[in-house]
Amino acid sequence: MTEQPLTDIEEHPLDPPTAAEDAPPAAPDVTTVRDAVAREAVLGALLDQIKAEYTTTRAHVQTLLDQQYKATGTTKVDALIPGGIKVGSISRMGGERAAQVTDEDTFRAWVRDTYPTEHIVEVVPVQILTSVQPGFVAKILAEVTAAGAARYADPATGEVHDVPGVELRPSRAAGHRMTYSRPSKTSALTGRDLVAQAWRESGLAAHVLPALAQAAPAQAAEDTAA
Repeated sequence: MTEQPLTDIEEHPLDPPTAAEDAPPAAPDVTTVRDAVAREAVLGALLDQIKAEYTTTRAHVQTLLDQQYKATGTTKVDALIPGGIKVGSISRMGGERAAQVTDEDTFRAWVRDTYPTEHIVEVVPVQILTSVQPGFVAKILAEVTAAGAARYADPATGEVHDVPGVELRPSRAAGHRMTYSRPSKTSALTGRDLVAQAWRESGLAAHVLPALAQAAPAQAAEDTAA
């Protein structure tokens, strides 16, 4: 009987694990951990402050944009930081209106009298429930929204109906969008870059976030003396 050759595993058996391989991973440097934790703590505190200021400022800007739009029709304003440097622009976005059933009983009665096949009557113990086919409700609301008035044009007869119990109401509030400048032939910096540069080189912090700005030299000296 011919002897079979050894396989690679049989010829080169795996070496047993060494003590170093069994040892737990080394703990990170204490200073590294402390610095990382401190960084997160500082950034978290700054983030909380900035988020609160941003929320308040955004609401204030929206109020001003709405007032300006009603007075002048203006929908776009340049964003200029101190020094007259343009970093972008803000555009006001108008809200939207959509049809809503505001009086269920009146609307249901109109459907019952005008489109009886779309009117549902359910008889359950002790009570009778009436409603309108959901698909028909969606159709009416879509037509009213598109028409911009509580009217429905019957595609079969061409008759235009005033739809009672339905009104056009705001479905989305007005808002605004900030667009930062892109690099151009005159400047290789984006609007965000310009903001960062101004933050480093000027008193932008005092203009935008007084609570996080460095104290003026005179004030700092007074605080130190106190």
